[in-house]
Amino acid sequence: MPSISKQSTLSEVAALVSDALQEAGIAATLSGGGAVSIYSENVYQSVDLDFVTAAMIEDLKPALATLGFRHTGGTRLSQFVHPLVEWYVEFTAAPLTFGNLRVDHDECSVIDTAVGRLRIVSPTQSVMDRLAASIHWGDPQARDQAILVAINQEIDWQSLEAWFDNEGAAAGEFERFRKSVESSRQRATSR
Repeated sequence: MPSISKQSTLSEVAALVSDALQEAGIAATLSGGGAVSIYSENVYQSVDLDFVTAAMIEDLKPALATLGFRHTGGTRLSQFVHPLVEWYVEFTAAPLTFGNLRVDHDECSVIDTAVGRLRIVSPTQSVMDRLAASIHWGDPQARDQAILVAINQEIDWQSLEAWFDNEGAAAGEFERFRKSVESSRQRATSR
């Protein structure tokens, strides 16, 4: 099994963590800023890897110890650090949700990398995740992250529109988002 080094990339670390968890029988899916980093090709750079899981800390510790991660034991009880990389791994309690939409880990994507397989939210789910933060918590940076994913990845616009409706978003919000993506994509290609 490949190991983590100072040269490891965010996606390599995420894949190694995902594989180690899978080997330990733990279902976990990368979401949040780490998924945005991968889907935006590092235009957005996350400092952490957020995995959603139902596993308990005591089950996570031995799986991550095989990679050299240690549990911080601090106030953020779900946080693990590695001495060779800048990213920390954090675990969010299941279920995997994007606003009002709940999905199973099996409904997410699996990406094959040079170092292992990474279970990650799909690009459309990543957009939903970031937009949920924008809509429900008023986080404008999260909307910008959703746009970054949408201009760099293929999105299921029909599912996204249904998601907006289910979230009770203001009338026209889906179209405003879609137009923001189109104008951002045009700006990016004209550079």
